[in-house]
Amino acid sequence: MMKHICVFCGSNHGVRSSYKAAAQALGQALVRHELGLVYGGGNVGLMGTIADAVLAAGGTAIGVMPQALVDKELAHKGLTQLHIVGSMHERKALMAELSDGFIALPGGFGTFEEFCEVLTWSQLGFHQKPCGLLNVDDYYSPLIAMFDHATSEQFVRPPHRSLVLEAQDPDRLLEKLAAYKPIAVPKWIDRQEI
Repeated sequence: MMKHICVFCGSNHGVRSSYKAAAQALGQALVRHELGLVYGGGNVGLMGTIADAVLAAGGTAIGVMPQALVDKELAHKGLTQLHIVGSMHERKALMAELSDGFIALPGGFGTFEEFCEVLTWSQLGFHQKPCGLLNVDDYYSPLIAMFDHATSEQFVRPPHRSLVLEAQDPDRLLEKLAAYKPIAVPKWIDRQEI
């Protein structure tokens, strides 16, 4: 049973107002589904927006932030809980440990990296937690196309491609995460060639 969802998202708001609206909607949806938020602990950009939305709706928001970013006064001061860690590596490990599933809202390099890392961990069998993209205004359509391309070029197995859940509506994406069934397929396509 899922209790906490880790959300990766931008520390900026992006150019479209729909990105901020989606962060607010996802925060509210988490509370409706009785799920706590785990995220990077920031008070800026979409990070601050989703935390504020969860807290305003009476939900739980847990942040994880390296001391170096806390020192830059980027930590959200109103969280249910804030874990201060020593490095980005520790941050990602603790966020993964505290979470039962993962969602990426629009964001930049850090968001892409964090999502792809937990996706890779799923592919390798290090965890069996669902990974989803909230595809606001087709923000993630180019990345989804890249995943499809990697699959057609046989760098990703089709069952592993199915590890990436996607929806444009927060409630629908949370339903997909709740219905997720882990797969057990070896990562390597042709072990004879390795």
